[in-house]
Order: sequence, then structure tokens, then C-alpha cells
Amino acid sequence: MTGLLSPQALPTSQIVVPIVGACVLLAAGRYLPRWLVDGVATAVTLAGVALAALSVAATSGGRVVEWSGGWQPRPGLTVGVVLVVDRANAGIALLIAVLATCALVFGWRYFEDVHAHYHALVLLFVAGMTGFVLTADLFDMFVFFELMGASAYALAAFKIEDAEAVQGGLTFAVINSLGAYLGLVGVGLLYARTGQLGLPQLGSALAAHGADPVVLTGFTLVCTGWLVKAAAVPWHFWLADAHAVAPAPICVLFSGVMAPLGVYGVARLYWTAFHGVLPDAAVHRALLVLGVATAVLGAVMCWTQRHIKRLLAYSTIAHTGLFLIGLSALDAEGILGDGLYLAGHAAVKGALFLLAGVLLSRYQSVDERQLFGAATAHRVAGVAFALGGLALAGLPPFGLGLGKSVLDHAGRSTALTVLGIAVSAVTGGAVLRVALRVYFGVGPRPDVTADDDAVTGQDEEPDARPPRERTPVSMSAAIALLFAVGLATGVVPGFATATARAAAQFVDQRGYLDAALRGVQRAVTPVSFDWWGVQGVVLGFVAVGCACGVAVLGTYRTRLPAPVRRPADWAAPVIGGLHRWHSGHIGDYAAWLVFGSAALAGLLAL
Repeated sequence: MTGLLSPQALPTSQIVVPIVGACVLLAAGRYLPRWLVDGVATAVTLAGVALAALSVAATSGGRVVEWSGGWQPRPGLTVGVVLVVDRANAGIALLIAVLATCALVFGWRYFEDVHAHYHALVLLFVAGMTGFVLTADLFDMFVFFELMGASAYALAAFKIEDAEAVQGGLTFAVINSLGAYLGLVGVGLLYARTGQLGLPQLGSALAAHGADPVVLTGFTLVCTGWLVKAAAVPWHFWLADAHAVAPAPICVLFSGVMAPLGVYGVARLYWTAFHGVLPDAAVHRALLVLGVATAVLGAVMCWTQRHIKRLLAYSTIAHTGLFLIGLSALDAEGILGDGLYLAGHAAVKGALFLLAGVLLSRYQSVDERQLFGAATAHRVAGVAFALGGLALAGLPPFGLGLGKSVLDHAGRSTALTVLGIAVSAVTGGAVLRVALRVYFGVGPRPDVTADDDAVTGQDEEPDARPPRERTPVSMSAAIALLFAVGLATGVVPGFATATARAAAQFVDQRGYLDAALRGVQRAVTPVSFDWWGVQGVVLGFVAVGCACGVAVLGTYRTRLPAPVRRPADWAAPVIGGLHRWHSGHIGDYAAWLVFGSAALAGLLAL
């Protein structure tokens, strides 16, 4: 046990423990009572929380490097697979374990009939995500990417008897697999040019070799694979389909960490291997264009949804755009903003998905219009849902607000600040509109028969136990814990300070190579930032005020004077075109995937 908990063994332990737990459940689950299966799975994720916390502590003295199989690099020669843990990926691994624990605890009393293979898939999903963030080998990133994906496809289509669930899981699987195969081709091109697969080895080789068309193509294809998983425009189509059909606890992991891991993959590849090789202006332009397009389209689609889970999914797409905009700054401050934003967003969005799951279990529907006034007896849940919408808008002192404040400063652009406020206000306002209508019956009763969105959320197949009047304690505790985490990321000064050190370490390319290849640790200077400065607080409350205005406009739209409604009427054909663009046809989505890859190559090559 001591060996498993040694700093050098912690990375492997974090990957192996959930895999072993999944194997145990698959072998013995049919013989165990339900409560014991739940207990074993939750114990494994709690062990993951402990291991990840130890890893975070171990990185206080520098990066933790583990060469698998006992191989060690020699001058001019490296053999084997290396795991490199720094403050950033150790923190993400901790976030994964915490979210998985909350999802499993929520599922104790949520599912009526669930077998051990569900818990095994969750643990394999956790192992894939953890391996993806901890490995420092490009091919192993693809391997863990596939483990993560295969588990996620099965979890999305978990309600196998539901045709919509099968369709959503199939779309998810096909589009993400195509992206993964393009990424694998990119890995092959980089290996052909450099003879290296390890990220530190690849960084050293590219520093000596420089960029050429083969290297640029390899980078483009690998980034395409990661951006498909991130659901950036125009690779985003699968995400809403998958979230709409996946069980609510699984959506916590899909939205909270799986999609942002795509952005992490791009950031890790660039800062480890391609920083200084590709022109900064080209990378900045590509990430900025993709980020703005993703943020705007996600916000518009979020606002126009009546299916609550799809609304939350498009909100995730919009916030992925803000992550990409933060990454486009290409500095430590942008990474800091993304880190704070990621932690706060994952927790709050996870809580909102669990609240949506409670609605589905209680009313067999997630149609905002059909549920008008249906949950007025559950005002506490309504307040929580509204609070989640305000937090998404950037309400201080939630971590999202602090992260957005840092990102606004990192962007160094008034236009990007205004865009961030607008996107946060629209997505937060859409969530707040749901809370006002469903839990408080505010505004005129919506027209349920209006067919402005083909996906209504009516008559959904519940993935839960029979309806209850009272939410079980375990489900309420999981929701409360997620809100607490989202709040703690903004009010605990030590968290922001640790994230500032993690951001400085993340962009230290030379330090990463020295630690992995030469065993030399380099000290870094934390990023300086204004913790809840006056400007950040003011802008946060401006976004919250705008979100409240957006929610009121959406709630009372039919009663507004004609001149006020006219802009929305003019936009109706465009909105209808966007909905038709999201056709649900896999062939259409595959075509957009190819187009997106070509567009990314063009943006980088200009």
C-alpha cells in the first residue's frame, strides 16, 4: 500500500484503481445486492478523490514524473511511456473524481433498476478521462481518448429500449470516432516526421526540426480530434443529442469535464510541443475564431430550446467557446481564467443537470412549456435552479464569476468582454427563464403546441424510480455538494492562488521538458491577478442584471409591445435555419466535421 501511495506511483494508481473496480463489479456484480454495488463503486471514486488530493499535494514541490516499466531517459535516448503530473492536471483529475462521486451518490435512489455494468462503465469512463489528462504520451492520449469515448457512448445509450437514446448514442459514437481517427492520422504524421510520440520528446524534436506542412497537418488533425470532443463549432452537433438522452448523473460528467477535456488536450499539445514552433498569431487567430463562433452559436441555440437538458447542453457549448477564447490569449493568465472557470462551471452545470433529472423523474417530461407551473410545490429546488442560472451568468462570488473576470482581463479587448457578458447573460437568462416558468409559474402560459423546436422533451422515457413527492436525501446532498464546490472555487483564496501557480507551471514548456527528460525541477512565478477586483465584481453583476432582463423578456415575450417583439420576429427565419442545420443526420454532421478540419487548417496556414 505504501508503494501505491508513493508520489511516483500515484499517477498509475489513479488510472488502475477505477479499472480494477470496474473489473470487480463486472465479475461479481450479478451476485451482489444493489446497495453493495452502489457502495463499491462509490468507494472506488472516493479512493480516486483521495489519490487525486495526494497528487495535488505532491505537485507542491514540482512535477511528479513516472516512467512506466521502470524505464528512465538517457542522454539522446528515451524509451517507454511517461506520466507527468503537474498542478493543473492533478487538479482536473481531482475534479473528475469529485464529479463522479456526486453522480454515483445521486444515482443511489435515482435509478429504479440498474445493474453493475452501469457502475463499471462509469468507473471505466473515469479511468479514461484521468489517463487522458495525466499521460504525457500522444498515442496514449488517443488510447485513453478511446476508452473514455467507448464508455461514454454506452452510457449515452444506456436506455437501450429507447430509440432516441440509441440514436443519440450512435450519433455520439460515429462523430467522435471519426474525429478520433483523424486525430490518429495526425499522430502518425507527427511520428513519421519526428520519430517521437512522447509529448516532451516531441517538443524537443520539433524545437530542433521546426514547422513544415507535415507538422502543421499533424497538429491540425490532432486538434480536430480533441475539438470534436470539446464540441466546438462546427464539430458540436453530437453534444446536445447525447445530453438529451443520457441519464442525468452521466450528463454531470459529460458537461462538467468530458467536453472541457478537449480544450485541455489542445492546450497541453500546444504548450508542451508546439509553442515556439507554430506562429503565435496563427494559433491565436484560429482559437479566437473558433471560440467566438462556438460561444455565439451555443448561446443562440441555448436560448431557443424548450427541452431543458438540450438547453443546458447548448449552454455548455457556449461556455466551451469562452474556454477557447481564454486559451487564445496564449499566456498564463488565459490558462488561469480557464482553470477557475472550469471548476466553477463543472460544479454548477452538474447541479443543474441533476435538478433536471429530478424534474424528469417526477413529471416524465423536460419540456419547459409543458411543465409550466408544475413544480410550484418545490420552491427550494426552484431557488436552486434559479441560483444556478445566476451563477452561469457570473454571479459573484461563484467561481464562474471569478474565472470570467480573469478571462476578461486576459482578453485585453472590450469587444471580447462585451461578448463574454452577452453569452453569460443569454445562457444564464435561459436557465433562469426555466426556473421562473416551471417552479414559480411566472408569466403567461406558453403555447405547448407551437412547433418551433422539433425536440420538445414531452413524454420522455424516465431513467429514474417512480415519482416521489420528496427528493431523497442522497440526491439532495449531491446537488448541494456541487453548489458548494462551485461557490468554494470563488470564495476560498487558496484555491485561486493554487490555480495561479498551476497556470504558470502549465505554460512553462522548458520546465515540463526538463522535469520529464532530465529530472530537473524549475521554480515558477505564479500569475499575478486581481482576486475579486472592483471591475470584476461590477461586470459580474452587470452580466447578472442582463441575465435577469433576458429571462423576463423570454417569460413575457408574448405580452411585449409589437415594436419590441419585431427584432425577434425578424430573427425567426435565421433561428429556424439554425434548427434545420442541426438536422440529426449523421451524414450532415460528418460533412461539417470535414469542413471544420479544413477550416482549422486554413486558419493556421494563413
